[in-house]
Amino acid sequence: MGVLGGILSSGNMRFLFLFLALISTSFVFTQESCDKVFLKGRVIDSLRPQSFYNLMVVNKSAGKGVFGQPNGFFSAYVSEGDQIVLSIKGYPKYQLNVKADSNCQCIVEFFIERPPQVFDEVIIRPLKTLDQIKEDRSSLALRETRMVTGIQAFQSPITALYQAFSKKERNKRWIAEQEYKDNKAKIVRELLSLYVAYDILELDENQFDIFIQFLNINEDFLKTASEMELVLFIKDKYEHFLMLR
Repeated sequence: MGVLGGILSSGNMRFLFLFLALISTSFVFTQESCDKVFLKGRVIDSLRPQSFYNLMVVNKSAGKGVFGQPNGFFSAYVSEGDQIVLSIKGYPKYQLNVKADSNCQCIVEFFIERPPQVFDEVIIRPLKTLDQIKEDRSSLALRETRMVTGIQAFQSPITALYQAFSKKERNKRWIAEQEYKDNKAKIVRELLSLYVAYDILELDENQFDIFIQFLNINEDFLKTASEMELVLFIKDKYEHFLMLR
């Protein structure tokens, strides 16, 4: 009892408690201060099972990135508090902040969903026939803007001066001319679409406007030419167009 009483004296007890407290503090500190955190996880698309060949794990805090596996699994060594972004083509980006567990690991799992795919509206217009285009060609005309000319100008000089110098009247004439040019270009564009469809020309649609400018087709010829005259004229111009380009 004398020996046991000496060991368990008040001084030794205080020393024992202090020693145990130091060990406990050291253990907690060791658990809370992870030099590196092992991040591992998986992304899952339950609606569209597939391989994620483009899965990338980006550490925005460190400015680094690694690729995941095709089955959706990924892993990387990171630091506590790092901001991680999971980037997968066709899916929204997913973010997380690293928080380590007691084993210095961060285990996550994401159920991801691809947003619905939206397609642009496509309008399909049937090609006009040669007869329909011929009718459009013959009716091509500049819209009347009621210009006073000739003897009428002498009979109404004020009206003639107004039409010649009025800004409003000039705008009306300019608009009528632009409409006429647009209608002419539309008719030629429809001809080109028909010629391309029948393999007479090999011209991409995005080249139509450039080729129409190159054609610079005469309005009277466009209105009165026969189908054969038109196709020969345009085909000849097309060959020159290819040589210059």
